[in-house]
Amino acid sequence: MSLPREVIPGRTYLITRRCTQRQFLMRPDRETNNAFIYCLAYAAKSCGVRILFTTAMSNHHHTGIEDPLGNYPAFLEMFHKLFAKCQNALRGRWENFWASEQTSVVRLVDPDDILAKMTYALSNPVKDRLVERARHWPGASSLAGKPLTATRPRHFFRDDGDMPETITLAISRPKAFKELDDGAFAQLVLDRVREVEEAVANERHRTGEQVLGRRAVLAQRWSDRPATREPRRQLDPRVAAKSKWSRIEALMRNRDFRAAYAAARKSFIAGIRDVVFPAGTYWLCRFVEAVCAPPPKPAPA
Repeated sequence: MSLPREVIPGRTYLITRRCTQRQFLMRPDRETNNAFIYCLAYAAKSCGVRILFTTAMSNHHHTGIEDPLGNYPAFLEMFHKLFAKCQNALRGRWENFWASEQTSVVRLVDPDDILAKMTYALSNPVKDRLVERARHWPGASSLAGKPLTATRPRHFFRDDGDMPETITLAISRPKAFKELDDGAFAQLVLDRVREVEEAVANERHRTGEQVLGRRAVLAQRWSDRPATREPRRQLDPRVAAKSKWSRIEALMRNRDFRAAYAAARKSFIAGIRDVVFPAGTYWLCRFVEAVCAPPPKPAPA
């Protein structure tokens, strides 16, 4: 059983999930890009989640979210389930679409951490030597910072069903950057991405390495996988914080939450049904109606 996670409204996260066996099941094409945007937009709207950025690679995605209502577990379930079923229908598959490990959910503590992970996600195709510029990536991406509209995928959803015919994925500016308007923030992100592009270009020039290229990416078979060896037994961080003190505070909070949760769960199993679980307890308080402490009040804006 995985360690419990503290789900507190108002937090910001980086979500990452990869396809089973690292296969290129999300290889960019018109149907895949459309389905990714459609399912992401539908799940975000249904669960009240704000999408800050997203990049759909050939075998994984990076998506940044703000979770005003504390609904990100329901959002993950809905988005990943819908998209997996939709892609399996497109590919004519029946087996599991996603890798078996738990979805990576990393809390982004400070504004600098949000900007760093946004830059990381949007420049991912460049750092992986797939294209020279982030804007050349043929997969779904929020690099432009503009709303993305998708139509209901015909290969999966019924024409007479309840799903909307079209839906728009709004790309939100992080609330942590409220001092910047949309244009200034978009320029800040583009400048950071451009710095990565230049650094990677200099490294390629030094080593003589070439990018795969957009055409070769599109020509890959969706059943293929990278030739590189898969990294295993790596750390699975739950917090990203450049600030030492922010990181320590977040890790200590995680530790205290797990300790309080374990004590409450032990009492609950022993039959003490009115034991109070710590704020942030999600599953037991939602589906078993366990008593849960209220979440802390958000800091004043």
